Amino acid sequence: MTSPSSSSRPVADAATPQVRTHELITRYYAAFNDNDPAGMLELLSGDVQHDINEGATQMGKGAFETFLTHMDTHYREQARNLTVMVSADGLRAAAEFVIHGEYLKTDEGLPPAKGQKYALPVGAFFEVHGGQITRVTNYYNLQDWTRQVGG
Repeated sequence: MTSPSSSSRPVADAATPQVRTHELITRYYAAFNDNDPAGMLELLSGDVQHDINEGATQMGKGAFETFLTHMDTHYREQARNLTVMVSADGLRAAAEFVIHGEYLKTDEGLPPAKGQKYALPVGAFFEVHGGQITRVTNYYNLQDWTRQVGG
């Protein structure tokens, strides 16, 4: 039986913007680790800005989906030791993790792929509005990755 002072509202309704954004980014990486691109895409705004490490800025969910397909063709990766940090207003977040991967198929302009394994520290930055990710920016040391795969 419920007491008169208890609430039937889901806990998430009472969550602060900071907590909601933390949950959003955590779900994003859970979908990544589950190799669930559709799960990742549903967390993004339609006009998401994606800043690719040492590359171009792409706009839109369609471009992000194309990027994920490309990555899945060439790499198998898992984000481990994930730490998510969120501003008090929930509008910005950062994640630090180690990407553990296997280089499956040669990517244009990069060393030949032979199933090499790698582990690389990564920093990612996010903007969030309306409960969706509106910007994803990733940074890692490409020279370190190249060294690890024998390039």
